[in-house]
Amino acid sequence: VGFGGGPLWCAKCTYLSVIAEAFSVIKQRKVKADYLIVKFFGLFFVFYQLAQVLGNLISFSVLSYGQDDSASHLNSTTAYSVVNISETCGANYIAPVDRQKSLANDTNLDLHRPDATRLNVLTGIFLACMAIASLSVAVGVDSLKRYNLGRTGSGSGISGVKMLVITVKQLANKYQILLLPITMFIGVEQAFIAVDFTASFVACGLGISYIGYAMISFGLANAFAAAVTPYITKLIGRFPMILATAVFHCALIVFMLLWKPTDQYYAYSIIVACWGLADGIWLIQINALSGILFPGNEEAAFSNFRLWEATGSVIMYATSPILSTFTKLVCILCVMVVGTIGYASIEVMEYRIKRGAAGKRFEIIQQTS
Repeated sequence: VGFGGGPLWCAKCTYLSVIAEAFSVIKQRKVKADYLIVKFFGLFFVFYQLAQVLGNLISFSVLSYGQDDSASHLNSTTAYSVVNISETCGANYIAPVDRQKSLANDTNLDLHRPDATRLNVLTGIFLACMAIASLSVAVGVDSLKRYNLGRTGSGSGISGVKMLVITVKQLANKYQILLLPITMFIGVEQAFIAVDFTASFVACGLGISYIGYAMISFGLANAFAAAVTPYITKLIGRFPMILATAVFHCALIVFMLLWKPTDQYYAYSIIVACWGLADGIWLIQINALSGILFPGNEEAAFSNFRLWEATGSVIMYATSPILSTFTKLVCILCVMVVGTIGYASIEVMEYRIKRGAAGKRFEIIQQTS
């Protein structure tokens, strides 16, 4: 999945940026390419997150099919009586491999692996979806050679080795360096919601079969954010949008640090939906920004994006069995603050460059008059 997903995401991001630029040219620049890139990314992530909703619905249906509701309720009640969910789950959760023996012996929590038959059914369904998607792209998507806009990517004939060199050289760009923390943050927060939230909040408090059901709320909120982000960005601008998202996400993390989990499903659904809103905005804005800041060099920019996003995910996955959920949330908050500062620095530098260019144009007009 990793070897295939990296190139696939780089290709997707590059394709969206290039066709947005081409569409702007067709419209004779009446619509800014910057806005079109955000809009195209938003449209893509709407369908991407709706697919995630469908996938989680399939997971929940397969894993919970045939279960006795009364028995499940009895088991959850027994687990709650043996283990205090408000004290054991949420920010207080510690991975079982590192728990104290007294907590490790609490086997009534529904954290057991589903049986092999259900897992095989899920694998078969998802493999079929992957095959259909691959066939659709191969048949229905135009080649990037159709949109020759002075690009330096592999679509214009550059070999893979030269593309690797360009990608490494991209790290010398000051904008690319300033984007690294926020890019790593995206990988960290996505890994947390996929692994740690589902284990320390949902599976611990409700049961493992509820993971897919709870993550449906994440997908719906993410799709909603993807749909509305381009239009809100057009109204208030990219900088205020990202700052507002950072404040919102910060408040959510603080709430999760202080919240005492219960056995009420709606609470988990609201939390994961709020995280999905923030994640949707981060994904669209930072992906689009990579295409906006490095026109003509999109593949190198998005290769770096995927590299450092994956690095953030790997760090979170590696530390998942070691650190408590409380520590992970604090680390995520710190990375987000550093990343937001790096992004703000880019906006300040861009503002100064544009203001300086406007001043020079004003001087030229005065001299000619």
